[in-house]
Amino acid sequence: MRRAYLLLAIAIPITALDQVIKWMVQSNLRLWESKPIIPGLLYLSHVINKGAAFGIMRGLSWLLIPISILAIVFIFLYYKAYRSDVWMRISLGFLLGGALGNLIDRVRLGYVVDFIDFRWWPSFNLADASVFIGAVLLACRLGKRRDVDA
Repeated sequence: MRRAYLLLAIAIPITALDQVIKWMVQSNLRLWESKPIIPGLLYLSHVINKGAAFGIMRGLSWLLIPISILAIVFIFLYYKAYRSDVWMRISLGFLLGGALGNLIDRVRLGYVVDFIDFRWWPSFNLADASVFIGAVLLACRLGKRRDVDA
């Protein structure tokens, strides 16, 4: 259980912060409304996404729920296999936090709330960013493992 601490210490705050920000956005911005954070660059927007990250698989929210649950199961299985590797636990913590944040939205709302808007890239949220960070860390770690094994 002690080694699961790092996984959960990353995943739980990410999930909680993602949900709090989404609640604040829904409470304070009308749907499709935007407020500039850095005018011309970064906006806080209230956007709904019925697909996966960056709008892919739009309209397939019903399919994304079981896919998300399956991904979470694989995260825990992967964690169990590599629990002695601290960088694996960190990357899996980011992946888990992001997967949970968006799964909660899909189950509760039927869609995901996005709020980070650069205008030149599809809107996304903290959970999406967490999945991206976790995937990059995981790829770097697996690449390093492969170099060591070679």
